[in-house]
Amino acid sequence: MATLPPAHRPPGPRGHGREIHTLAEFDAAAARPGSLTGHRIQSIDLTGRTFTLLTAVTADAVFLGCRMEPEAAAKVRADGALVFPPVPELPFDPYRARLYTPEELYEGITDAGYGGTPDARAYAWFGRTRADGDILSSMLRSLHDDAVSDALDELLDGARVVGVMGGHAMGRGTEAYAGAARLGRSLARAGLTVATGGGPGAMEAANLGAYLATFEDAALTSALDLLARAPSFTPSVTDWARAAFAVRGLWPHGGDSVGIPTWFYGHEPPNPFADHIAKYFANATREDGLLARSTAGIVFLPGAAGTVQEVFDNATPNYYGSRGDATPMVLVNRAHWTEHLPAWPLLEALAAGRPMAARITLVDSIDEAPEALERLAKA
Repeated sequence: MATLPPAHRPPGPRGHGREIHTLAEFDAAAARPGSLTGHRIQSIDLTGRTFTLLTAVTADAVFLGCRMEPEAAAKVRADGALVFPPVPELPFDPYRARLYTPEELYEGITDAGYGGTPDARAYAWFGRTRADGDILSSMLRSLHDDAVSDALDELLDGARVVGVMGGHAMGRGTEAYAGAARLGRSLARAGLTVATGGGPGAMEAANLGAYLATFEDAALTSALDLLARAPSFTPSVTDWARAAFAVRGLWPHGGDSVGIPTWFYGHEPPNPFADHIAKYFANATREDGLLARSTAGIVFLPGAAGTVQEVFDNATPNYYGSRGDATPMVLVNRAHWTEHLPAWPLLEALAAGRPMAARITLVDSIDEAPEALERLAKA
């Protein structure tokens, strides 16, 4: 079977024409007339650009977390630039210009295990500071989350994003997990960008399917068998994550998808199959952002309280039309959503007589979801 073409890859940074994220962009801007006036230079090591900073025009520039030699920092401040210095000994960069990658969050897992990774250290810092009342800690979390949102908007500009929601308890090796992976693969092959909550279970399965969408179908079957050897992130996140990286090693350079997890639920690790990870400290910011960016619709797989919350968090703007036309909502598994957790009857009653009624549906099986999503998009 021929390898299918890649799924939609979102375009590069949108910005506003004045954001600088790399040394190459910095050098290009510094060489232009007017130099760095009014630019926003974000999280770049400029210790090797002292001469440029001493000679460039930096009035009204903003330097966010850029390392500079003291004389360069003094000069740009004297020009009228605003300088937000790096914060020492933080396990994360509050000014970061890009989303996370799995390799970045899990750096060191091969040698030291999960506890030594940047992801685990950021979660430990959050646990120490989330209730300490220190305004510096809360400000750093807010700066970080805003930077992540900015990077996420730049990544997804122009993309057709479909959200896949579902519970973290869905284990590898189950038919439900395999179905969620097939769903992610189908959506990615249809040219959609798959976005999930970025955690384990149904979220990981959808990201896995999108990752393997560029390979032959047999790749997913083999990957599911390998992952089943470490079915859950409990009791060992290390073993669970290493199994995922083993799959990535066997099938490198897979398709793109997005994971949007949170350190608020840091006991649930981010899954390594989303190549772009927007990880937040504030769960409310993360939750609303995930739903709002799923402009091509959302598929809701069986889940518990978190998934029920997402159903109605998404239904509210659809009901009021506060984000424009209602986005498609596909609930999967009739028994789950009408008997176990009867969210469907309430959603259906809420939608009655409103435009959103044509954009919601309930299906029995996960394999029906892609067609249902396409049908609702045309309604």
